Amino acid sequence: MAGIRGKDTRPERLLRQKLHAAGIRYRLHAPDLPGKPDLVFPRFKAVAFVHGCFWHRHKDCHWCSTPSSNTDFWSAKFERNVVRDRDAAEALRRADWRIATVWECGLRGEGADMSLKKPTDTPLRQVSLGFGNCGRYQATLDLSDKITKSGNVRYRIAAIGVTQGTQTNYVDYHRVGVLPSITWDIDKKTSLSLLGMYMHTPGDGLGNQYPAIGTLYPGEYGRISRSTFIGEPNFNVSSEKDAMFEYQFRHKFNKYINFSQTFRYEDSTRNQNRTYYDGQEDETATTAYLQPNVYYTNTNTIGLDSRLFGKFNTGYLNHTWVVGSDFRQYNYNSNYMVDKNEPSVNIYNPVYNYTPCFTWNHAGCQLNGYIYNASYFQEGVYFQDQIKWKGLSILIGGRQDWVNMKYDTDNSYTNRNASNVKTLTSSTDKAQPQSAFTWRAGIIYKFNFGLSPYFSYSTSFVPQIGSTDYQGRPFLPLTGKQLEAGLKYKVPNRDILLTAAAFHIDEDHYLISDLAHSTFSTDAGKVRSQGFEVSANANVTKELKLIASYSYTDIRYAKTNKKSKKFDVFTDSTYGSAISQSGKSVPYVPKNMFSVFADYTFSSTRLKGFGINWGARYTGFTYADNVESFKTLPYILFDLGAHYDFGQSISALRGLKAQLAVSNLANTYYVSECQTDYCYLGQGRRVYGNLTYNW
Repeated sequence: MAGIRGKDTRPERLLRQKLHAAGIRYRLHAPDLPGKPDLVFPRFKAVAFVHGCFWHRHKDCHWCSTPSSNTDFWSAKFERNVVRDRDAAEALRRADWRIATVWECGLRGEGADMSLKKPTDTPLRQVSLGFGNCGRYQATLDLSDKITKSGNVRYRIAAIGVTQGTQTNYVDYHRVGVLPSITWDIDKKTSLSLLGMYMHTPGDGLGNQYPAIGTLYPGEYGRISRSTFIGEPNFNVSSEKDAMFEYQFRHKFNKYINFSQTFRYEDSTRNQNRTYYDGQEDETATTAYLQPNVYYTNTNTIGLDSRLFGKFNTGYLNHTWVVGSDFRQYNYNSNYMVDKNEPSVNIYNPVYNYTPCFTWNHAGCQLNGYIYNASYFQEGVYFQDQIKWKGLSILIGGRQDWVNMKYDTDNSYTNRNASNVKTLTSSTDKAQPQSAFTWRAGIIYKFNFGLSPYFSYSTSFVPQIGSTDYQGRPFLPLTGKQLEAGLKYKVPNRDILLTAAAFHIDEDHYLISDLAHSTFSTDAGKVRSQGFEVSANANVTKELKLIASYSYTDIRYAKTNKKSKKFDVFTDSTYGSAISQSGKSVPYVPKNMFSVFADYTFSSTRLKGFGINWGARYTGFTYADNVESFKTLPYILFDLGAHYDFGQSISALRGLKAQLAVSNLANTYYVSECQTDYCYLGQGRRVYGNLTYNW
């Protein structure tokens, strides 16, 4: 119950801090994208959903319990969540986004944190072909079946291949991947699954930021086209390789006690040669200066989670319990070089002529470089008990964590001296041992007439491992507390669910982007987030489905000693005296968001199997810095789609389905986010279709 909120949940905050530690930047809760992904990485055209295991049905996870009472209510709720998640993922893939699903248990260190393809209990055979504008073509394969006659050994193999362009010149995307797995039911009480994944993204181009003048505000020559590439095409390559192996072991001792263990190894490598927009223009706001850089990272993680779980009764009380222990070893290595001879490009009539210069002892190269190698070890023990009596359900859980950070290498280099000789500056960072106990509790009561009020409280402790300020000083752990209260109402005898929730979150040592020192973070002090959200999910008729939601979020700096000057985008400079950030809104988070989606599937004989859908998404303004200097404009986007199940009208084509989706139907030009003096442009009209065949 502590994880039912749609955003700023504890699992999400855990992931955000780990990404900050790795130096990865993102934007939050993108309402302009299907499903409103929790984290968006515009540079990599990737999104991440952070799901609670209970509400989003994480298969084979001990947190994914099913209440024994009010099964109609819970089944309907779970089914809607699963369908929404699936539809959002399909829509994002049609719009060329890479998707990761991160589960709460993985962020707790209690299991896998990314979905792999596990063998199914029944045969699965699926192929699909996709197409779209910007030269998109995609093919997928997903097969699962038994190996032995009895079916106690089963396999699954999934594969994907995609190639496409984007709305920006010189930015393309290609990817191939394979996900094999095998499950062995050793006996009726014991099973072992082995799962793997390998993904390769070769030599893609990366998009870039745009100046605020020309996007958020018209420039001398109007708006900058979405197709304009502000960078250097001959120095714009990004390749990625991701590999993963996992085993899952389960054994049932008796009806009260079960054991499970999950081991995972992950390895990821990134290579990038690119030029960033450096946030500086000349006085006419037509010239952009670029910062070329070479970036290499390698990360690997080893994790093991072991737990006992089960059910028992004490009188009238039903208990679903779990106790466990886990550890995780994380290693991070990076090598980063920056060419300080910044080239420039005309924004409205770009001519590209950059010659890369990354040779340390070359007289013409002005380089800064950084080598950073670090690792951390985390160990924890945890417990949870879900207690039920009639319509009442109470959840109590706790966790003790011990973590320690070790810096192996933290060196910086430069040849920006009179003799152009590579010189080393080495720093020593102290180890960061940290520990804490956190707990959570929640209560919900289901009345017979369909109303379910609930309340939850939780504390948090997130070591900000590996993240330092621009002077190399480590940050204190993120601590906080969260309260939430809400109502759920399932209309009796109707497939209609209404929800309302209010929340209040206090956090201390909240990290934000350091606007004065790019790629670094800074401690914002205490941040307070509060608001409410309402939603309706209804099958109005057999043919018509409707989903609508509205949320209001007010997140502000509650107490901080940070001060900043206001920023003027027209002069590209700060002005006035520095003012306190206390009481100011945290940037990039819209206060108001609204969405509505409707789907109508015809049941008449002539149009049976054919359906159309429509949606609208509204996003309110967001501030661009820590003292509310200026804000982006609100916008509304419209989507349209159609789908057809051939098997509904032609039995010989059973299993064949077609879909067509158009996002941003009106091709609205909008700015999705600004960070002081640069902005991100939103996705223009996107058309995508696919054919899927199951047999």
